[in-house]
Parts: sequence; structure tokens; C-alpha cells
Amino acid sequence: MRVGILTFPGSNCDHDCYHVVKHVMGAEAQYVWHKDRLPEKLDAVVVPGGFSYGDYLRCGALARFSPVIADLVTFAERGGPVLGICNGFQILCEAGLLPGVLMRNASLKYICKDVTIRVEGQETPVTRGLVGQSLTMPIAHAEGNYFADPETLDRLEGEGRVVFRYVGGAPNGSARDIAGISGGPSRNVVGLMPHPDRASESILGLEDGKRMFAALLG
Repeated sequence: MRVGILTFPGSNCDHDCYHVVKHVMGAEAQYVWHKDRLPEKLDAVVVPGGFSYGDYLRCGALARFSPVIADLVTFAERGGPVLGICNGFQILCEAGLLPGVLMRNASLKYICKDVTIRVEGQETPVTRGLVGQSLTMPIAHAEGNYFADPETLDRLEGEGRVVFRYVGGAPNGSARDIAGISGGPSRNVVGLMPHPDRASESILGLEDGKRMFAALLG
């Protein structure tokens, strides 16, 4: 497996994702700078967390115009697996690969804590064999409040594209307690606010995120 890890000015979880893919999971990983073309023959792409372009204007709004995004859209439209984590989720929404938007947390405060999410909906590349199970991993964001109009939310629910939901209520105010959704022609694009990359080693005290990477890497 060859996995591309996108890197933007302000990304700060690209190293975390690279470490998990390469050193924890033993797959081939390579960084892809936002001004470069997406390499050919990638098997999956991870859009990591952080604060791309300092979150100016809106989180992910400027990253959406980076040259690599055009290639990412093509990759996704061809069915390539794409995982967006935290800021990566925000970027995927801004790029139109996922519906909705991530707004300021309802509390207007940055939230950093462990949460439990339930895996729902139809299987995706990162939830194979995990539907119906609960996973614990951290969140770390100020703009994780997922919003979409009622029609979009109903469509996501009806098509089984709500793939992660906060257990016990959303800490950030997300509509219908949504923690992550899928898109793409075969549910191959997945975005979520919690960080599986920070929950993939026993030394960190949490390993549930490793199960998502194991599903992605097959």
C-alpha cells in the first residue's frame, strides 16, 4: 500500500499520520506538499489535521485552492480512498468532496479530550468490519460543529453516509451528534473530527484508531 499524506502550511498532524501509516502499520507513506501534483499509483490519501493557512477566513477555506486539491478531487472521483481527519475533514467539506460545513464549537471554546464514537451507516474503506462498534479517541478542535441543512442531513442518514456519531451527545454542538460522514461514488471519501492518528499505539493509552488504519490499509 502506498499512502500519500497531504501537507499544507499550518498542518501539524501530518507527521502523526505518517508515523502511524509507516512505522505502526508498516505501509509505504510519503508526504505530498500542497503545491505539488498527487503522485501516481497511490492506494490512499490522508488529509491530516492542523491549521492549514492558519484557519484564516474559515477553516479549510484557503487550503481548498491549493494545487494538489484538483488532483485529490480526481483521485476521489475515480474511487480512491480518502481519509480527512479534523482539519482534513474541514478541507474535504470546503473542496466539495463532502457536504456540509464545520463551524465554531457551540461553546465557542477549543475542546481537547477523549470521546467515544459509534461506527454507523454503510461500510467505508476505514470502517470495514467496524460498523456497530464503539471507538475511543481524542478530539482537538475549535471548529468541529458539523452543520448541514435538514434535507442534506436526511439524505446522509438515508444513504448510510453518517459513519461516526458521538456517544452521549456531541461535545461541539454538531447536528445529530455527527462526528464523521462519507462521500464519493462508493463512500470512498471519509471525514471525521476525532483523531485516530492519536489513538493508534498502546504507549498513548488508546489503540482504537489503529483499527481504522488497519481497515484502510487492508
